[in-house]
Amino acid sequence: MLDIIYYPVSFILWCWHWVFSHVFGPSSGVAWALAVIFLVFTLRAVMFKPFVSQVRSMRKMQEFAPELQKIKKKYANDRQKQAAEMQKLQSEHGVNPLGGCLPMLLQVPVFIGLNHVIRSFVPGQNENYFFDKAGVDSFVHAKLFGANLLTYIGMKDGQLDLYSTTRTAVIFVCVPLMIVASIATHFTARHSVARQQASAAENPQTAIMNKLTMYIFPLGVLAFGAFFPIGLLLYWLANNGWTLAQQHVVYRKIDAEEDEKKSAAVAQRQALAPKPGQKPSQVKKRPAADATVADATVADAKSGDAKAADAKLADAKAADVKSGDAKSGDAAGSVKKTANGQSPEIPGLISDHPRGKKQGNKKRR
Repeated sequence: MLDIIYYPVSFILWCWHWVFSHVFGPSSGVAWALAVIFLVFTLRAVMFKPFVSQVRSMRKMQEFAPELQKIKKKYANDRQKQAAEMQKLQSEHGVNPLGGCLPMLLQVPVFIGLNHVIRSFVPGQNENYFFDKAGVDSFVHAKLFGANLLTYIGMKDGQLDLYSTTRTAVIFVCVPLMIVASIATHFTARHSVARQQASAAENPQTAIMNKLTMYIFPLGVLAFGAFFPIGLLLYWLANNGWTLAQQHVVYRKIDAEEDEKKSAAVAQRQALAPKPGQKPSQVKKRPAADATVADATVADAKSGDAKAADAKLADAKAADVKSGDAKSGDAAGSVKKTANGQSPEIPGLISDHPRGKKQGNKKRR
């Protein structure tokens, strides 16, 4: 039924054993141990891109976590509406919640497949999926520091004798692997928890999960490791070691990208902001200046100082001609000389003289 899982796992294991058997020998325990470890590395390399997508998805979810909390409070009594709004918000931010679980879900069938393939190496068996009789005999007779990869601490004495292995040798190999695997599990979970935001860590459900992954799971490796074959302990150790190193590389890369984006945003704001001590540029309003000149000319004209008025008028015209402002020169030139006491007329202003009546009487019809 699960041959679709067992055959690929056994094929990858066979390929790596074939590689390392040319270095250490077909029946070498080191060759089989490295084959199991590189089986893990191969599968984790295939899942590297989904893992990066998972990290980015989790980072985005942390960014709009407050919005999710608002939706939960707003639709606390309507679960269907709450789920629809949360799904809408996640689609707007381009986040797929199932994508974050994909790397973890893919590891489960691999673990099940490797466990089944290793336990299927029985003395006297003719084949084991991709392994022929020579491959089965090679695994059965392989020893890693005196212990077979299929043996475990809780195995009965009769079964240990079947693999020509003593319990002391099994304990000597299994206990260090269990301790190191447990420590690796703890640090892997601790590294992930350290990157959570404070608001997420304060959530009671999240806090419980963090304690489970940081303390309960590592203790579970120590407790149940006595019933795991050495081959599975190698798988667990290699898997957690890869995860820890992968987290360090991916998190550092993502942090560098975010720092670069923040630096670019700060540089852009600084480029647009005025420099220290620099006054903001003001556009000169020439019409106001021209009006001032015209007002001064009018004042001089009213006071009877024709010469002063003519001098200011000439200066204003000369300045406007140089600047190319013909309209201002015309406005200044429209100020009429008023040496005889007459009021000047400036375009746009109401004259002081009352409008006279039209001379001549209209003829009555």
